[in-house]
Amino acid sequence: MQSLQIQDLHVSVGDKPILKGVSLEIKPGEVHAVMGPNGSGKSTLANTLAGHPFYTITQGSINLDGEDIVEKAPDERANLGLFLAFQYPVEVAGVKVNNFLRLAYEARFADQPDRNFKTVLEFRKYLESLADELQVNKALLKRGLNEGFSGGEKKRLEILQMAVLEPKYAILDETDSGLDVDALKAVSAGLKKIVEKHQVGVLIITHYQRILKYVEPDFVHVMVDGKIAKSGGKEFAEELEKKGYLGFRS
Repeated sequence: MQSLQIQDLHVSVGDKPILKGVSLEIKPGEVHAVMGPNGSGKSTLANTLAGHPFYTITQGSINLDGEDIVEKAPDERANLGLFLAFQYPVEVAGVKVNNFLRLAYEARFADQPDRNFKTVLEFRKYLESLADELQVNKALLKRGLNEGFSGGEKKRLEILQMAVLEPKYAILDETDSGLDVDALKAVSAGLKKIVEKHQVGVLIITHYQRILKYVEPDFVHVMVDGKIAKSGGKEFAEELEKKGYLGFRS
C-alpha cells in the first residue's frame, strides 16, 4: 500500500525524549498539517523523517510505500521520494541554482533513463518553464544557491525544487515563516499545483493557520509534548487559532 506511515515513533536528543509515540499515515495526494506550541516536537518530527543524525529513534517505525527507511541515509530517503523543505534554507555560495537542481534531478531519476535530458540546455529550458509556472524569478537560477535571497525567494525556490524532484511525500517545516502575503499566496499556489499534478502526500508543520487558508489541508493535527493530542479536518485549524493550545497540555 502506498503511504508514508509513522508508527509509535519515539525520538530522543541525547538522553532527552522529544517524541513520545507519534503515529501518522499520509497517503498520496493528502495534505496533513501539524500545529502546536514551541517545543512540542514538530521540527523534531520533520528532521527525524529526513534522517538527521542528531535525532535518535528509540522506538517505532517509518515506512515509505512499505519500505522501512529508519536505517537509510538522508540521500537514500530523498532518492526514494522523500522531500524536506527547511525552515531556514541553507545558503551555498558559488553553487549555481540551475547546476544544483540539474544534479539533484539526475540523482533522483538515475534509474529512469527515459527521464534524462540529452543536454544541459534542454534541462535549463525545462527548469525555466517550471519557474514561470510557479512564479519564480528566472534570474535566481543563475545565482548561488540561496545566496543573498530574501525569505520569500528562498521559500519559492524550495517549491521549485519540489517540482523538479517530484517527490512522493514532502515535509514542509514552517514554510510560511517570514513570508509576506504575496509570497505566501505564491508559495501556497505552487504547492497546490504540485500536489494536484503529482499526487504528492504533504505534511505541513506550522504555528499558524494562515498558510492553511490557502492550501486547505485534508487533516489537521495538534502536537503537544511530543504526542498528537487531537486530529480533525481543516476547520480544526480555525478552532486552534481561536482557542490556542492550552487546553491540550497535560
